[in-house]
Amino acid sequence: MQQTAKKDYTLSSVKNALRILRSFSMEESELKITDLAKQLDIGKSTVSRLMSTLASEGFVEKNPENQRYRLGLSILSLASVCTSNFEIHTEAMPVLHQLVEKTGETSHLAILDGIDVIYLHKVESKHQVRAFTHVGKRNPSYCTSSGKILLAHHDVSILEETIKKGLVPYTEKTITDPKKLAKVLEEIRQQDYAISTEEMAEGVVSIAAPVRDYTGQVIASVNIVGPIQRVNDHTMPNHIKKVVEAGKQISERLGYRPNLKNNQTL
Repeated sequence: MQQTAKKDYTLSSVKNALRILRSFSMEESELKITDLAKQLDIGKSTVSRLMSTLASEGFVEKNPENQRYRLGLSILSLASVCTSNFEIHTEAMPVLHQLVEKTGETSHLAILDGIDVIYLHKVESKHQVRAFTHVGKRNPSYCTSSGKILLAHHDVSILEETIKKGLVPYTEKTITDPKKLAKVLEEIRQQDYAISTEEMAEGVVSIAAPVRDYTGQVIASVNIVGPIQRVNDHTMPNHIKKVVEAGKQISERLGYRPNLKNNQTL
C-alpha cells in the first residue's frame, strides 16, 4: 500500500513538473512561483520544490533581477533534437521558404495539440507590416485557417470538445455558432483549403491547406498570414493556389501519392 502511494506521488510530481514547463510562453516568458501555484492550483511549497529540481537540471533558471523563473538551456537542447529528427519539419522547410517568396506573406506549418493549433515552423515575411506569431504559439483552432483545416479532417470528437469548451468571440467575425462552424468545416473538406478573414484578429487574413502523410491522413497544415490590405479579394485566388500547391508538395515529400488508391502499400 505504501509503495503504491509513493508511486502515485512520484507520477503526480512528474506531471506537475511538466505542467509547470508548459505554463511558459512567449507572452509569459517569466513567472513567479506564486503565479504558477495559483495558475495550476498546486501548493506554493510543492511548486517551489519542483522548480528547484528543474533548475538543478537546467530546465529553468531564476532571473536574479526580478526573482522570476524562465526556461533554461536544457529545453533548447531538447528542442533542437526534436526538430532535427522531425521528418515533417525537415521536409516542409524548403517549401515554406518558396511559399513566402511566391506570396510575400509569412508562412507556418501547424498541427493540432488537443483542441488548439500549434505552430511547428515559421518563415517570416519581408514586409514591415506582418502578423505577430512564433514557433510554439497556440491558437484556438475554430477561428484560424490552419485550425479549421485540421478540425475539418480530424475525428468529430475534437470538434465536439472544441464546442464544449466554448466558441469565444475574438472579433465580430469569429464563428460562435456550432451549426455554422460544422457547415464551414464541411465546405473546407470539399474544397480542401480554409480561409480565416479577421476571425482571430482584426485586419488579419490567413489561408491554409492540408498536409498529408503517406497514408493520406491529414497530419498538419500549411498557411500564409498577412494584413487584409495585402491578402484580399484581389490577391486571394492566386494565394489560395500557391498555398494548396505548397500543401501538396509537402505531402508528396512525405510519401503521399494522390493517384494511388492505397498509399499504405508504398
